[in-house]
Amino acid sequence: MPRRARAAESAVAGLLLLLGTACGSRLPESDFEHGDRTSAPARGEAAPIRVGIITSATSPVGGNAFTGPRDGAKAYFDRLNARGGIDGRPVEVRLCDDGGSGVGNNTCVHKLIEEDKVVALVATTALDYAGASRVSRARVPDIGGQPIGAAYDTWPHLYGIYGSLAPREGTTGWDGEQYGGTEVYRYFKREHGARTAAVVSYNQAASAAYASLVERGLKAEGYRVVTEQVDFALPNFRAVAADLKEQGVDLVFDAIDSHGNARLCEAMDDAGVQVTAKVTNVQNWTSTVPEDYQDAPRCRNALWATASSRNHEDTGHEAVREFREATKDLKRQSQWQLEGWAAARWFTDAARSCPAGGVTRACVDAFMNRSEGYTADGLLVPVVFERYAEPPKTRRTCLSVARWNDGRGWVSQGDMDSTCFDVPQLPYRP
Repeated sequence: MPRRARAAESAVAGLLLLLGTACGSRLPESDFEHGDRTSAPARGEAAPIRVGIITSATSPVGGNAFTGPRDGAKAYFDRLNARGGIDGRPVEVRLCDDGGSGVGNNTCVHKLIEEDKVVALVATTALDYAGASRVSRARVPDIGGQPIGAAYDTWPHLYGIYGSLAPREGTTGWDGEQYGGTEVYRYFKREHGARTAAVVSYNQAASAAYASLVERGLKAEGYRVVTEQVDFALPNFRAVAADLKEQGVDLVFDAIDSHGNARLCEAMDDAGVQVTAKVTNVQNWTSTVPEDYQDAPRCRNALWATASSRNHEDTGHEAVREFREATKDLKRQSQWQLEGWAAARWFTDAARSCPAGGVTRACVDAFMNRSEGYTADGLLVPVVFERYAEPPKTRRTCLSVARWNDGRGWVSQGDMDSTCFDVPQLPYRP
């Protein structure tokens, strides 16, 4: 059985909360990107199907942190329209940048739902999804969004890219707690014999809280855990690297930002630290590894990533080849782009289930509620939406794993449909 969220992927939520807290917030730039709108149809043309994409494109975290799902979804819709759209109707994409703030997010929700009258939201990637309850009350299906916060395990009509088993009746998870599995830690223990793992964090509340969750998961799988905490303002990664070497660490997990990860890797190379894996998450599964880690070749080639979607460089798979061809002109490729592409495909399948010429919010929502084992033609680990009254104690969970290799890029490690584990589910408060 697939799952809603893994402890490793919750790194996205912990990391982005960390950075949002550290950098503060600002009002959105109100860039609704009118230039991407499709003009009104000429007489005799089929009316477009309008969808919205909310992205924290100009958030304090940085310009490229959140745009992958948006770019992947837009590439899918561009390709779809070039092939005739949905039953002859083009998909008109309305983009909205919420600036990474709750105020901006509410503004985007109002604009897209109440003014633009979109049928659905697709591939939402918001640092602060403050408008989630408003989306739910309007019964607008939000399809394939990234679960950076707790919204997709809280509200009905919101369908995160990884699915959910929570009741979703306005309370997060079960009585405010969400659950994540230990499959990532089980994988490295079973497949690579890892026994000692380090968790590196900042002396900052959100970072420390996420690090604690990782530590609990590792201990549940029988690891000896080494905790390393550095000052957020003046991190001493050299001291961390020296201790990692002395402790004989096999794996390194972290609750720090991308820049900090690069500096940590440099310090590890300088200290001669050799590990089985420096494990990162789906958000950092990108083609820019050579540039991001240019001064840490040894650590760079020890980077591993895990996710619930097929490796975006696995061109032996037809659906991945299709994605790569459509995104070949983008400056960078990423796993989040592939997941945005899958979200757009999901909406398209939902829209095609509606009566001819009758694509409505209710019809699309009904399709999403019936989604069981959805894979976007093999791009996703099968996704389900159910409503369990009690949280599961264990789950069978499958995952996608890849390792960076200079000259080859991200190399898949086994097949995600068979890399599966029965693992305990641990509670945490988002």
